[in-house]
Amino acid sequence: MEATMARLNPYLSFRTGAREALEHYRSALGGELEITTFGSMPGMADDPADQELVMHGSVTTPDGLVVMASDTPSSMTYTAPTSGVTVALTGGPEDLEYVRGAIAALSEGATDVMPFEKAPWGDYYGQLTDKFGIAWMFDVGTT
Repeated sequence: MEATMARLNPYLSFRTGAREALEHYRSALGGELEITTFGSMPGMADDPADQELVMHGSVTTPDGLVVMASDTPSSMTYTAPTSGVTVALTGGPEDLEYVRGAIAALSEGATDVMPFEKAPWGDYYGQLTDKFGIAWMFDVGTT
């Protein structure tokens, strides 16, 4: 039997934008998109307008990176993302071009962009807040 390992994955909350965000993250990171709507689970959404909202969604890349997200139905209180939380995409020298490509895609409509370039400690580093208001940081080691 193969041993499993605990995982820590970002889980993003939206009022109604989870599907658009997950589709954007799939285009930026690659991988498979899975979405379950509130309407696909009987009794999960009282308001008919909430039926197509994302109850749970995820993007899983071929290398096993996972980003998850959900919408908040009208029957629940939505709390905007907490400041101080950042999604980090990091790697080694072999990941440099992958991270550069992800940054290029995530930069569309982004704000607070710190260019991805060589940092004083020797790694490539950058950051941005994407068009959905999610903060990202990027760090790629060079050795």
